[in-house]
Amino acid sequence: MDIKQIQDLIRFVAKSGVNEVSIEQNDFKITIKTNQAPTYVTASVPVEPVYAHAPVAAAAPAPSAEAPAPAAAPVADNSKFITIKSPMIGTFYRSAAPDKPLFVNPGDEIKEGQVLCIIEAMKLFNEIESEVSGRIVKVLVDNASPVEYDQPLFLVEPA
Repeated sequence: MDIKQIQDLIRFVAKSGVNEVSIEQNDFKITIKTNQAPTYVTASVPVEPVYAHAPVAAAAPAPSAEAPAPAAAPVADNSKFITIKSPMIGTFYRSAAPDKPLFVNPGDEIKEGQVLCIIEAMKLFNEIESEVSGRIVKVLVDNASPVEYDQPLFLVEPA
C-alpha cells in the first residue's frame, strides 16, 4: 500500500463512522482507529392498527364521527362524583387478607373515616380511609395491582 491509499483509507474511515479498521496483506499490516465514541442508531417502526371486521377506509370515519358523543356523556356523569385518589405509591389491596371480606364494593354506603382499602408501601400496610360519606359507584383499580401517587381509586357519589 502506498501513502495515497492509506490517506484515502483514513478519510473513508473518518467519513463512515467506523471506529476501527484493520487490513493485513502479505508483509503489511495497518490498523486505523478513531477517537469517536460508538454511534448507536435506534429506529422505531410505527404500528398501524389492524381491523379484522371491516376495511380500514370504511371503518375509520364511522368511529371518529361517533366517538365524541359517548365520551361526552361519561364526563358529564363523572362530574357529580368524588374521586378518591391514592395518597402514595404502593400496591392496592381491597381486603385485609386474601381470605378476608372486601372493605367496600360498588353500591356500598360509606361514611367518613371508613377504611376503603389498604396500600402496601415498603412492607407497611396503610389503611386508606374515606374523607367523604356517600355511595361507592366504581372501584377503578384491580386488587393487588400497583398504584401511583394521586391515581384515582374509587368513584363516590356524595351523600
